[in-house]
Amino acid sequence: MQEHCRKIPQLTHRSFHLSKSLLLAGLVFFTLNCQAKPAQEKLTWQSSLDRSGSPQFIRQTDAFGNQPFNPFFDAGAWHGFLLPTAASEQGGFTGPMVITEEYGLYLANGLERLTIRDLAAQHPFDYQQAQSSQQALAGGLLLSYQWPELTLELELRFVSGRTAIVETRLHNRTQQSLSLQLSWQGQLLTQWQQDQPQQPGWRASVSANEVDVSFQFARVRQQWDQMMSGDNSYLIRRSLPTTTEIQQQQQQYLSQTRLQLPAAGSQQLYTSHSYFHSQQENDQEQAFLNLLFATPAEYQQQSRLRWQHYMQTGLNATAQHKALVPEPIAIKAIETLLSNWRSAAGHILTDVVTPSTTARWFNGAWAWDSWKHAAALAWFAPELAKQNMLAMFDYQISTTDKVRPQDAGMVTDAIFYNQDQQRNGDGGNWNERNSKPPLASWAVWQIYHATADLALIKQMYPKLLAYHQWWYNNRDHNHNGLAEYGATLHPKHNNAAGDLFFTLTLNAGSAPADLARYCTATADKKYDCYSQSFYEQLLAQGNYQAMDIGAQHGAGWESGMDNAGRFGFINEQQLQQYADQFYPQDLNRARQDWQVRFLKNTNAQQQLVGFSINQESVELNSYLAQEKYLLAKMADLLGKTATAQQLKQQADQLSQRINQCFFDPQTGFYYDRQISAADSTDQNGCTGTLLTKRGRGPEGWSPLWTGIAPPKQAAAVAQVMLTTTEFNSAVPLGTAALSNPAYHPDIYWRGRVWLDQWYFGVMALQQYGYQAEARTLAEKLLQRAEGLAGTAAIRENYHPQTGAMQGATNFSWSAAHLYMMYRQLPNASLPSPAAAPLATPAAD
Repeated sequence: MQEHCRKIPQLTHRSFHLSKSLLLAGLVFFTLNCQAKPAQEKLTWQSSLDRSGSPQFIRQTDAFGNQPFNPFFDAGAWHGFLLPTAASEQGGFTGPMVITEEYGLYLANGLERLTIRDLAAQHPFDYQQAQSSQQALAGGLLLSYQWPELTLELELRFVSGRTAIVETRLHNRTQQSLSLQLSWQGQLLTQWQQDQPQQPGWRASVSANEVDVSFQFARVRQQWDQMMSGDNSYLIRRSLPTTTEIQQQQQQYLSQTRLQLPAAGSQQLYTSHSYFHSQQENDQEQAFLNLLFATPAEYQQQSRLRWQHYMQTGLNATAQHKALVPEPIAIKAIETLLSNWRSAAGHILTDVVTPSTTARWFNGAWAWDSWKHAAALAWFAPELAKQNMLAMFDYQISTTDKVRPQDAGMVTDAIFYNQDQQRNGDGGNWNERNSKPPLASWAVWQIYHATADLALIKQMYPKLLAYHQWWYNNRDHNHNGLAEYGATLHPKHNNAAGDLFFTLTLNAGSAPADLARYCTATADKKYDCYSQSFYEQLLAQGNYQAMDIGAQHGAGWESGMDNAGRFGFINEQQLQQYADQFYPQDLNRARQDWQVRFLKNTNAQQQLVGFSINQESVELNSYLAQEKYLLAKMADLLGKTATAQQLKQQADQLSQRINQCFFDPQTGFYYDRQISAADSTDQNGCTGTLLTKRGRGPEGWSPLWTGIAPPKQAAAVAQVMLTTTEFNSAVPLGTAALSNPAYHPDIYWRGRVWLDQWYFGVMALQQYGYQAEARTLAEKLLQRAEGLAGTAAIRENYHPQTGAMQGATNFSWSAAHLYMMYRQLPNASLPSPAAAPLATPAAD
């Protein structure tokens, strides 16, 4: 039996960190299946990410607002580290970066830098004279230095959701004893960012004892920059005693000790790094730290084995076929998802994978992001995948909710460490203005497919059913079974009387008669208005420059395609070009094609429960059809045969209606339908008109991805997808066709290539038999997306014409879909492991 297979001591203390149970769950595979391993078995993998960086400011950002480096986080920790890049940084890891509740900031350039002095020879071991190397591993960071007399290795790994440990390995290369002085030093950064020299509000108090150095931070509540409770702290603990000098004004320390290293002898020292949001977290971690320092090498080994498990299970998934996605990209995807793992803290009650640690706004959890993450995690970190699902359902709205009982069943858009003002918090990122597209059942089914965990189905089925029904209770204005996106009752959308809120910008010299009645002038020469009737009046007259409608943003966010053209988003230049093409000299008439209205939704008691945008969305209803099929499968598993049959029948009926109501035979594509309260129903049961004038977007291939499109209609959609003047650009399957009037390659959801929609499109083609075409579109992105094949971070989106990186770095759902494509898309004309549609496509 190989050494790495010996039984590992398990954590026995109770911990508030859910991540501890997840860490152990990752080890079950090894402790139960620890048979003799072949000697050549791979134990470590190189990282596919550049983990080096030299932070000089507390907040360092690029043009997209990202921190410019890719620090290594793991195990749900809220702090991470980098490899050094400068000569002066050698002897330690750079950083740390910490998530101050909601924002990632760098505490230091280096908080623990080791220097070693030979006391007998009276000289330091100069890092510039050493043979040195550094490695970013999948699961750790490693520094190595070798002099004629001494070898030094530093290996950093995470061992809990609050603590990383550095193993310092010293080896005497001579036949004489070495008398060494070891010195560790660190200093906090004091400049906020490059163009702002002021010091941070969280100036620390530094203290020390013989084994600890502690940094206690002041309270800071800056809603959009940094959030610290006043109990936040950073603790460094060592396995041997030191004497420490502190320079409080300079925010720095120096710890020293002496060590006698015998001839040809070796010694391991250990240092832990822990970041806490509160004194309670600090107190609760102490029991774990005591266990850690009792057997630190064992915990290092646990971390290695955990990552060996991730990589073996995650990369062995393509044993039956050669994957089109190269393995280094799959490794990068796994690393990205696990680096964005945050353990429970604040109002995040369950472990989650956030969209991005390095993007300014993304250190929380969004609903459909989390579900996409879970669908990928299911195959190499299934327990984390389950927690990722539960985290959002921790806040599923109930009938007794104090803020929005009318939204019972809804899963909110985004949860963060801090709740918002409506929930008596001071956070700015928590969002209940909308939900997100219904992909939760799809994600749960992916987890079940990977794990056969029937207990999860039992736990989630009633929650999923309640969420599914919410769409029909609160987002089906005309009760015709076709849902709309919309917005909740919220101060950003309406007042207490339910009047619609919007901000109005008027044309010069234009002042509607009722302006003073409904609106209040703002300092920036705009007007804040509350009135649905006045809004309708303005739409009819057209004598305004712009309107910003809170509910329109809510509906766009609810779709996940925040500012897509189909929801009326178009800039003035694009609108003018559209007018010049279709309505020369009549801008007001052109604007009418892009106007959106909001329909008040009420319950059986005629009480207002929310708003729908005046269009039934094709992909929303396609997702709901898919969800009905999946809920039917879950009901069957649970022995609910009658319910399963009912759901299957509803799914078949909805699928038929989607194909009747949302497909345009003239253009060969699916579109949303615009509706109004006065619409009549045609012979197919469809109301309103197709929104063909707002162009094509990825919503048009959702019936293919969900498997509900008939072959003839699928063929027409595939032809549009493969046309070079539509979606088949240099990097294909962008969020608006090149022909879309609102297209721009650098607008968030009106041109950029998002990897979820790219994945849905490629897999849609794959499952309808267009295997070669699917591989071609996939290869174009894999080869042309900037940095994807190298060591740069996986990005939020990419430029459709050049492949340039856009948006957030280290973006989780991009990683999730790359990983799923690695699993599912072969590099040959072979059946895809996930190719079968959920429904049998309807006959032509």
